[in-house]
This record gives sequence, C-alpha cells and structure tokens, in this order.
Amino acid sequence: MSIRNWGPVRECMSTDVTKVDGRIDVLTALKIMRKEDANSLIIKRRDENDEWGMVLFSDIARQVIAKNRAPERVNVYEIMTKPVLRVSPDMEVRYCARLFENFGISQAPVVENNEIVGMISYYAMVMHGVLPDLE
Repeated sequence: MSIRNWGPVRECMSTDVTKVDGRIDVLTALKIMRKEDANSLIIKRRDENDEWGMVLFSDIARQVIAKNRAPERVNVYEIMTKPVLRVSPDMEVRYCARLFENFGISQAPVVENNEIVGMISYYAMVMHGVLPDLE
C-alpha cells in the first residue's frame, strides 16, 4: 500500500479573499458577499497585534436569522469567529483535512509571511484532490 501525495494547500487554495472592516453591519456584509461571490469574509485586523476574524453564512444563519435579529443592526464583529485557525500554504492537504476535522471547521485562511494569501476549504481539497482521478 502506498501513501498518496495529495500535495500542498497552495495547489488547491483559492486566492480570492474578501476582507472587510468588522464595524460594517451584516446586511452590508451580505451585499459584499453576493457581489464578490464569496462564501466567507475575512475581518481585517485593527493593528499588527490584532488577529483576523472570519464570518461564514452559517454564522449569519445561527446568530442573526435564528435569533431573529435585524441584519442592518448587527455588526460583523458581533458574530465573527476570532481568532481563526490559519493554515500554511505548504501544509499537506491530508493534514489540512485532519485539522479541519479535529477542530470542526470547513474553511480557513492560508497565511504566509503573516499575510493572508488565500482560503482553503473542504470543497477545494476534494475538487483538487479527488476530482482529477475521476476524469
């Protein structure tokens, strides 16, 4: 039995990253997500000692819709996940998948030299790692 080389995260990550200020309201965030065709937003750091945040559709569903809150009255910083787990672009995809499973996440920013260079998700890992074998 041989161990498959799934490759590094850098080969399958998306380089389209949408960053916003945490003070915007959720309705504005949703408009940006629709315009950018993004399924997550990175919340910018306030300074070099701060950490990045992230908002997913599931955060909006759980913390705005389910709680019957008005999206135009809720700021993104109120519902974001912060700090977020980060992934190195050189991490092997199989370890990234294990990290996601261990921490119950489905996507994460890819950070190199303390800057976000992309996003990695289960979707990207599967489409990159398994789909080529089906063709």
